[in-house]
Amino acid sequence: MRALQTCLTLAVAVLLAACGSAPTTSRTSSSGTWGQGVSRLSEAQADDIAIHAMGLVGTPYRYGGNTPAGGFDCSGLIGYVYQNTAGVAPPRTVSQLDEFGKSISEDDLRTGDLVLFGGSRPTHAGIYVGNGRFVHAPSTGGTVRLDSLQSKYWSRQRMSFRRF
Repeated sequence: MRALQTCLTLAVAVLLAACGSAPTTSRTSSSGTWGQGVSRLSEAQADDIAIHAMGLVGTPYRYGGNTPAGGFDCSGLIGYVYQNTAGVAPPRTVSQLDEFGKSISEDDLRTGDLVLFGGSRPTHAGIYVGNGRFVHAPSTGGTVRLDSLQSKYWSRQRMSFRRF
């Protein structure tokens, strides 16, 4: 299992290096709010977040979990990865994550962005890792996994996207 995770992490690193994206800057507008697509995280930090998330694929799901040893729920996974990769402590619940950072469009997605699912109050979240895929901790009895936004199930869900 560890060898699979190592291979998967290496494959994502190569994939991320190959796909590239326009650089972003860490700045605020004159109004003090973040502009569309502008991030407090560097491109390298955003890529590191995606790689770290990919490395946790296979970790058991646990409601309220926020460590690899104890397992993860969806917001616990996000908090762990952001804190340990970029030193950012996002809110703990999915509904609070819905106000974290800046709302972006699907066309502006880059690695490390958050993907939230649900109606006016999202109920699930994951970390975008590129190429239409995201890492998340889906449900009791499952494990952290990689899924496609275009899959039959996820493409039918209402999605929103956030960047810090």
